[in-house]
Amino acid sequence: MDFASKRLIDLSVGLEPGVASEPFPPQIGYMDHEEGAARLAGNLQALGHDVAGEEFPDGQGLAWEEITAIPHAGTHLDAPWHYGSECDGEPAKTIDEIPLEWCCGNAVILDFTDLDAGAEITPEQIDDRLAALDHELSAGELVFIETGADDLWGEPEYLTEFPGMGAAATKHLVEQGVKVIGTDAYGFDKPFDEMGRRYVETDDESELWPAHFAGREVEYCQIEKMANLDELPRRTDVPVVTFPVKIAEASAGWVRPVAMVEA
Repeated sequence: MDFASKRLIDLSVGLEPGVASEPFPPQIGYMDHEEGAARLAGNLQALGHDVAGEEFPDGQGLAWEEITAIPHAGTHLDAPWHYGSECDGEPAKTIDEIPLEWCCGNAVILDFTDLDAGAEITPEQIDDRLAALDHELSAGELVFIETGADDLWGEPEYLTEFPGMGAAATKHLVEQGVKVIGTDAYGFDKPFDEMGRRYVETDDESELWPAHFAGREVEYCQIEKMANLDELPRRTDVPVVTFPVKIAEASAGWVRPVAMVEA
C-alpha cells in the first residue's frame, strides 16, 4: 500500500488520568528526565558502577510513566472471554488468542445519531441503514456504530447519552460474517442506568448486558470508545486496522483503530 497517498484517521481516544468519562480512570505517574537520570544511575550503582544522576548529559536521563489501568479504559477491543467462559459450547477466546485477520479489513459505518439516548438498536434498524447505503455485508467486514457520543468525551454525560446494541442486532451482524463490531459510545450495550431501569421494571434478566451476552452464543469482538467516525469521507469500503495489545489470558486489550483513506 502506498501510505504517502493515504490520509490516516485516528478512531480512538487515549488513556487519560482523572477523566470524567471513565468510571475507572487510569492512574498515570509521570517521571521527568531528572528523575529518570536518578533512576538510571541507581540501576548502574546496583551493578557496581559509581555513576550519579548529575553526570548524565545535561543532568537528564530518560522520561517514562507508570500506568495502572484496566484494559477496558480508553479505546479497547473486547475478546469473547469478556462475555463468558464459553462461546457456543467451546472455550471463549482471550485477547491474545484473537486472530489478527479479524482486526483488519474494510469497515462499514452505520449512522444511529438520530436515536435517543437509551434506545436499543434492532436488526431492522441495521438493515434499514444498510439499505440506505445500498450495501450488503460480506464476511470479514467490520461494522462501526456511529452514535455521536464521542463528542461528549471528557464529560460525565459520555456515560449515559447514547443508544446501544441489542442481542438480536448483535447476532444479526455476526451471523453475516462480521467478527468485529465497534461503537463510538462508552459501552456496546445501552447505558448502565437504562439497563438497570429495564431490569427492575420487568424482572427480566435478558435486560442485563444483552449485546455482550450474545457473545456467549455467537463469536465476535467489540470495540468500545471509538472516535471520529464522522470524519470518514465515506460509509463503506473504509480500510481499517485495529490490532489489540496482547495481554496474556485477558478479556480485552487497548487498541488504536486507524482508517486509511485517500489523501
